[in-house]
Amino acid sequence: MATQGKECVLGLPVSESLRHRRGPSGRQADEFRLVRRLALLLLSVVPLLLAPGGASGDPGVPGDPTPPEITLTTYGTPGANGWYVSNVNVIWTVSEPQGPPLSTSGCDAWNRTADTVGITLTCSATSDGGTTIKSKTIRLDKTPPTVTAAPARAPDANGWYNHPLTVAFSGSDTTSGIGACSQTTYSGPDSGNASVGGSCSDLAGNQSAASAVFKYDATAPLITMFAIKARKRSAELHWRSSPDTRSVELVRSPGKKGAAQTLVFAGAATSRLDTGLRPGRTYHYQLTGTDEAGNKVTRALDFLARGALLNPGPGERVSRPPLLIWSPVKGASYYNVVLVRARRVYSAWPVRSRLQLPRAWVYHGRHHRLRPGLYRWFVWPGFGRLSAGRYGRMVGGSSFVVSR
Repeated sequence: MATQGKECVLGLPVSESLRHRRGPSGRQADEFRLVRRLALLLLSVVPLLLAPGGASGDPGVPGDPTPPEITLTTYGTPGANGWYVSNVNVIWTVSEPQGPPLSTSGCDAWNRTADTVGITLTCSATSDGGTTIKSKTIRLDKTPPTVTAAPARAPDANGWYNHPLTVAFSGSDTTSGIGACSQTTYSGPDSGNASVGGSCSDLAGNQSAASAVFKYDATAPLITMFAIKARKRSAELHWRSSPDTRSVELVRSPGKKGAAQTLVFAGAATSRLDTGLRPGRTYHYQLTGTDEAGNKVTRALDFLARGALLNPGPGERVSRPPLLIWSPVKGASYYNVVLVRARRVYSAWPVRSRLQLPRAWVYHGRHHRLRPGLYRWFVWPGFGRLSAGRYGRMVGGSSFVVSR
């Protein structure tokens, strides 16, 4: 402590501490001046040494030159695009090397379990060295999107699809929004319970799947047989089809009454008699089978209409002796068949309405063979005994060509 109006060293007045050392000699005077200077130096240094923080530091912030440090630790499952996809815990750590901070705000531990589009957390800490502020925005989406499957078109027939089907998947997400959805094309196998799967993901990386179930059949039915039997001015058509055939349609061209074509039959039967044909005209028949899924199969035949003489057709080319067939006549006991090539070369009396021509024969003592060329043939019905020679009106006449 200092004495009023006097200089002191270590609590004693300077004059008193040195009084016993004064003397008339110059040496004592020099020593006195040196001690005086040391005392003044100590008086200027000691306050600095006793101040908080010692002799170092910012003169404006006594003893603390730096602000606090803030460290953020986040616990949670990161998703995509800066989102979290699980519960989030946030812990702030505030450190001050020179001692505890004077104050903090918003630095408590924090937990979030509900989805949020974004919450910003801020921690601030203040010390003699200044203030530090850190912020963190938490975006949380734990909920996967809702996914819906949508076929690109309506069923092709009767609830069935019959060619490749594209199914697009779309979704909705109320928090992070939809990121991407898949698209799938189905092209088989055939099934009444076919399905395809797809998915959507939201911007946070959550993903959901869905599926579309439908009936698919891309395989057409089969027509295993289609044949025509000639009748007098008509055609008897027969067909067989696979079990999955739901219906058939039979169309003829040219059609009736000058029409380009006529629907002869539509339904599930396996045969049809088409009448009103003109002998010598060629008709085109088209048979179409359809299954439940709308798949179609088509077979076609051309038919040369006959009159009473059914086979071979008028002008038909043959390479071997033909079987001659004609319409039977009611009450006939036999028939007379005559073959002409420039002149009559053959005659026979069969009892049935058909005759197989031979390759060679003898007629009126002359030998004949079925050689290449044009032949005409005629048929008459006979009644009673052959010897009676009672013939009716001619059944008809036709021709065929024997090819080389």
